[in-house]
Amino acid sequence: MTATPRTEDPPGILVTLVIAVFGYSLMQTVVVPALGLLTRELETTPTWSAWILSAFLLSSAVLTPLLGRLGDLYGKRRVMIGVLVAYAAGMAGAALAQDIGQLIAARVVQGSALAVIPLSMAILRETLPRERLPSAMGLVSGIVGAGAGTGLVVGGLLVDHLSWRYLFVLGALLAVVSLLMVWRWVPASRHTATGGLDLPGAGLLGLGLLAVLLALTQGPTWGWTSAGTLSLFALGVLLLAVLIVVERGRTDALIDVGELTDRPMLVTHAAALLFGAGSYFFYLAMPLFAQQSPVGFGASVTVAGLLMLPGMLAIIPAGMAVGRISTALGPRWPLAGGFVLFTVGAALLALGHSAPWQHLVFYGVVGAGSGLVMGALPKLIADIVPLTRTGTANGINNIIRTFGGVIGSQLAAAVIASSSSGRMTGVPDSAFTVLFWLGAAAAVLGAVLAPLAVRHTSRTETHA
Repeated sequence: MTATPRTEDPPGILVTLVIAVFGYSLMQTVVVPALGLLTRELETTPTWSAWILSAFLLSSAVLTPLLGRLGDLYGKRRVMIGVLVAYAAGMAGAALAQDIGQLIAARVVQGSALAVIPLSMAILRETLPRERLPSAMGLVSGIVGAGAGTGLVVGGLLVDHLSWRYLFVLGALLAVVSLLMVWRWVPASRHTATGGLDLPGAGLLGLGLLAVLLALTQGPTWGWTSAGTLSLFALGVLLLAVLIVVERGRTDALIDVGELTDRPMLVTHAAALLFGAGSYFFYLAMPLFAQQSPVGFGASVTVAGLLMLPGMLAIIPAGMAVGRISTALGPRWPLAGGFVLFTVGAALLALGHSAPWQHLVFYGVVGAGSGLVMGALPKLIADIVPLTRTGTANGINNIIRTFGGVIGSQLAAAVIASSSSGRMTGVPDSAFTVLFWLGAAAAVLGAVLAPLAVRHTSRTETHA
């Protein structure tokens, strides 16, 4: 039996978690403006420099569900501290890296920090009063998007005026500050799950995710029908199928098969996948359009990031509004309304994106929709799973959203590559129109599915 969250708000917890999540989300994208510079300064190839992002992504996918489960078993505060120590070490290693191999290894260590998000959601659910929980979860979710947008701007400024090493110095400082604040303000967990650590399940999940993500990231290089790509896809599917069989027979399973087959949870994960894919169409298309010419604005890296910043910042107030919207209109409306706003903004950008003000205003609409979606997902999970599985369930949801991001980024790369093949003047305008419409299509599917993510009687009410 689980208990309801405490009725008093311990001081400093929300501020601490916001800063910890902001530090992680900022470093998700802060390296993007420096990829070209890193390729030159580390005397490597674009293929290897792409692994600066891919290694971080793969490590996050493999480690996050395991770390979320460790938090549920042994205490969220304890695991959060360990994650932040590893993250700070990874940042320091990256700042001191002398070659591409050392930098990629440091990024693998940094990937553990994605677990900060599900651990934060679990801490909020355990420590905050129920009436404050939706807005707090919405704020933390909104910080994920706002930090990613800020990272594009900060990365451009640091690369333009200092050195790429300062990207990781900044990350190390943020990690240390977050570590000290978690140590001071976050209390030890009062509710932990029973059972042990499901090492067979963790191994199968990690290897299955690794195989599928490697296939997705290497598909454009190797060819989607190549033996290597198809073999990795087949291996990943096989391992994940074996995982389902193994988990059905365990009482301490990392993956609760019943949760995955439960309609509201399945739809919540599907919504995360669609949102991740739809978001990456914009992450790749908008900076590219802003920086190229004559199709585009010929802007600097910093200006390209600034054009997206209002949309990223709109995520925060929209995420915080999830609780009020749920109370006034019902729990299905934040997710559905978020996808509708996302669709409207994406369609407007598809119809008109030739002027900077269109990027600022229309992507602002996309950002508001994103905030509602990002705030609604952890709230829906909290309404479905018992308190002692909050970290694990949110970790899986974040990984599924990451999978969506990989799918979206690879689809976007394929559209860009196919449309610009043989051209000397950059990517044509038609490719950007296609990408914005793809974002709208993903959001339409999300809006259709959203009402199915809500049950009339939540499991938390049953287990509380």
